[in-house]
Order: sequence, then C-alpha cells, then structure tokens
Amino acid sequence: MKTFEKIFLGFATLTLVACGGQEKSSNQSHLSGNIKIDGSSTVYPITEAVAEEFRNVQPNINVTVGVSGTGGGFKKFMRGEIDINDASRSIKSKEADACAEINMGFVELSVAYDGLAVLVNPENDWVDFFTVDELQKIWNPEAQETVMYWDQVREGWPHEELHLFGPGVASGTYDYFAEAICGKKVGTRGDYTASEDDHVLVQGIATDKNALGFFGLAYYEENKDKLRLVGVDNGDGTVLPSMETVSNGTYAPLSRPIFIYVSSAAVAKKEVNEFVNFYLDSAPSLVSEVGYIPLQDNEYAIEKEKFNAFSGK
Repeated sequence: MKTFEKIFLGFATLTLVACGGQEKSSNQSHLSGNIKIDGSSTVYPITEAVAEEFRNVQPNINVTVGVSGTGGGFKKFMRGEIDINDASRSIKSKEADACAEINMGFVELSVAYDGLAVLVNPENDWVDFFTVDELQKIWNPEAQETVMYWDQVREGWPHEELHLFGPGVASGTYDYFAEAICGKKVGTRGDYTASEDDHVLVQGIATDKNALGFFGLAYYEENKDKLRLVGVDNGDGTVLPSMETVSNGTYAPLSRPIFIYVSSAAVAKKEVNEFVNFYLDSAPSLVSEVGYIPLQDNEYAIEKEKFNAFSGK
C-alpha cells in the first residue's frame, strides 16, 4: 500500500472514531424535559449557578429555580409540585412523616457548608463581638417587648433602641439560628422585621444605625460594603465566619451543612438524574464562586454514591 493511501485510511479511521464520539455526546444532549426546584433562599445561589451551567450542556431541559423558603419548598415537595427542594436545614420529623404517609421516598444530599452571619450597621461603633449568651438574651421569646435597648444587652452600650432583622419563620436559616441560639423547639421573639428576601434584610440593616440582623454568610459577602460583620464568642474566644472557620467547625454554633432533597418520583426522570449528578460534579468549583464553602472531594463522592444508590444505579 502506498504511503498516501495509508495516511488517507488512517485519517478516515480517526474521523469515524471522532464522529462516533460526537454522536454519543449528541445523544446525551438530546435529553429533554422539565426540572422544577424551589426552597431555600440560602441554597438558591448555588442551585441557580449549577442550573445555568447545566442549561449550556443540556439546552433542551428546562430548569426552573424558585425561592419560597425551606419550609415552603418542603410543602411543594410533599405535594409533588417540585422535583428538588433546596434546604438550609435537615427535613423535620413531621415533614418526613408527611412524605411517608403518601409513600414518597427522598434522599438528602449535602452540597455545601454555610455560616450564619451576625451583622450590624457600619456606623455602629460599640459592638465588638457577641457572646452566644448575649444573642440568646436578645432573640429568646422572653425578650419580646422586654429587651428593647442596646444597654440591656451589655453594660456600657448606648441607651438606643434595638432594631432586629432576620429571615421569616418559613426559612431554614431561621430554624437553624433559632435552634442554635435559643434552643430546640423554642423559636425566637416575634417583634422583628422578618423577610424571606435577604436583600430586604440587607437594606434594612444598611440604613439603620441601631440594626442587628442575621442571614447566610454568602449574602454578607455580596454586600460587605454596606454591612459590618460581627464575630461570635461561644466560650472559646471570638471567631468571625470565613471559609476556614466554617469548614473546620470553629465558628460555632452558627455553621452548618446545606442540602438538596430529591424525591423518589423525580429520580424516575432521566433529566433529573442527569442534573443531580451534574450538580454534585460541578459543586466543588461553583460553590466557592458564589460565596459558600465546598465539601471535601471525598464528601462529594459519598453524596454521589448515596444518590446513585437511591436512584438504583
């Protein structure tokens, strides 16, 4: 065989191999359908970032991501209105029981770590840190209409009104803060400005010198020019939330894992399986890009194994 014929045949073989690879990729991109996601405003930035990347590789799959709070998302989840619920806390026993009553299975997947930021207005020049006891004194239900001034929290602080801001009771962030600071099933005082929209809380704290509030650390990172982050002392010294202190657990008790929940009905859909695997593969890089703390690589591998076992793969 002549040299040019060998070259031609070799080129043709490579072309067929390449075409075969393209065909496989093309078949994967032919998946279509709808994926509905709702829930936590804290988890939303991660899920939306993943969804945006996923749309690039699977343009025929329509992914919608809503925000109704963790509790609101679980209600939709249990009614079968959504495939995936973003959750900034673990599912409550009554929610799990409600799923069991309708024979709905689910899997909980950790996707990142988050710290709860405690924030004041930048003009506040008296708060240097809070102890956990001081936060409990402020937010405990018994403080309602009783602890109303800063000097009631710590001697030497000004006799100025205390204006509180935080997520609403449907928020997983609220549930986590309430349990970590006030105790399980205690809740918080109700006389504060509540909103499921973290941007409303940012605006409230940023425009009020006497404001104090809390929400997810990522929203502080987006608005650090408008707010002042305050450290928390749990008895071992004051710690500010950061990627390091949240991931190593020293920012206690206000650091936590955050989750997505996938229903048993949803995993029957190929597009949902594709999306969740893409989510867990993409999370290590995308989580940090939107201001959260990624799990360790081996932890993501464990979550992926858990999901594949749940989906029967």
